[in-house]
Amino acid sequence: MTAPVVPAPSAAPAPAPSAVPALTRSSADLIRAEEPVLAHNYHPLPVVVARAEGTWVEDVEGRRYLDLLAGYSALNFGHRHPLLVAAAHRQLDRLTLTSRAFHNDRLAEFAERLAELTGLDMVLPMNTGAEAVETGIKVARKWAYDVKGVPADRATIVVAAENFHGRTTTIVSFSTDESARAGFGPFTPGFRIVPYNDLAALEAAVDETTAAVLIEPIQGEAGVVIPDDGYLTGVRELTRRRNCLFIADEIQSGLGRTGRTLAVQHEGVVPDVLLLGKALGGGIVPVSAVVARREVLSVLRPGEHGSTFGGNPLSAAVGTAVVELLETGEFQRRAAELGVVLRDGLTGLVGKGVVGFRARGLWAGVDVDPALGTGREVSERLMREGVLVKDTHGSTIRLAPPLTITAEELTSALATLERVLTRGARAA
Repeated sequence: MTAPVVPAPSAAPAPAPSAVPALTRSSADLIRAEEPVLAHNYHPLPVVVARAEGTWVEDVEGRRYLDLLAGYSALNFGHRHPLLVAAAHRQLDRLTLTSRAFHNDRLAEFAERLAELTGLDMVLPMNTGAEAVETGIKVARKWAYDVKGVPADRATIVVAAENFHGRTTTIVSFSTDESARAGFGPFTPGFRIVPYNDLAALEAAVDETTAAVLIEPIQGEAGVVIPDDGYLTGVRELTRRRNCLFIADEIQSGLGRTGRTLAVQHEGVVPDVLLLGKALGGGIVPVSAVVARREVLSVLRPGEHGSTFGGNPLSAAVGTAVVELLETGEFQRRAAELGVVLRDGLTGLVGKGVVGFRARGLWAGVDVDPALGTGREVSERLMREGVLVKDTHGSTIRLAPPLTITAEELTSALATLERVLTRGARAA
């Protein structure tokens, strides 16, 4: 298939190699300096980023890398998109924080435009993705007691195995990843776990106590696992029929990543509650939101939930600028069209070190032949070749480039992957 010609978006070009200032600390020095003062959580690749623009980042020594992770989709619009940076600068010169003790002049427009973009009614702004998930859980339980009539403290929420919704204590309570759970109990009750992409199991788990079904339309951390056609439609039909809420966690899959504004739109589905984050902050500030039908979010009363920074003027200004970019449809189209380049390129690598892949839009989980190394090892080899990706479980790597990437950059990155796998095959 001929690769489509995709015009470059209205974003800054990739930077030329910069004149690097005299180093005070090298990458190796900075990585070593973290060890005694930073607690372990992530296991980052050994690259120390000092500058970034568009799809490219640069380390402290001036080495340049093509970013194919985009901050786990937090950088859908690339690093330092000029319209988003300008919106942040304008707001920094006026007002940054009021807390929600007062109103601010940026919040109404943000909520209005985000609700319209998603086809829902009301918005509750928060900061991080995990906060959005925790808020969705609270809202679903309150709805179950106030509207559905579930007896007090009996509400349940059905979730999918292999999920990733965050790392707070409540969320890891319904994780099936033992590394996220071990040593952090006792766990929060009230969750039922069923296999992903299994409507029969979901039906069996739902009963009169069920407040909601909480799922990712595409499971990102699990390796970009895409359900069968009709699964999301089935979840929507089941939750309507059994009088419970459908909560779609689109923190990674939403806001253009899959070629639509939302991943659920591939099946024409509108959930009751939508969880957004990551790209909503434009790669500048943490912004998340619960967006829902009016009768769902209206169950909250003043004092029942809150966040000092949620909906602050700076985040509202940046979030509004993000929505403005998405309103044009440009980035959704780019993800769909360049997704063809990504799929075609990965198809050509099957049997050449790739044993399988799953892709939708500009998002893919790539299963590398385990004989060629773990996902971590492949990621490190790509890093040494100037391409940044991140592994997930086993020998799977994730590709989620900024939606500003060009067809040429994407094709070059896939050629680098092929070269790395070919070398690995010779070594094996």
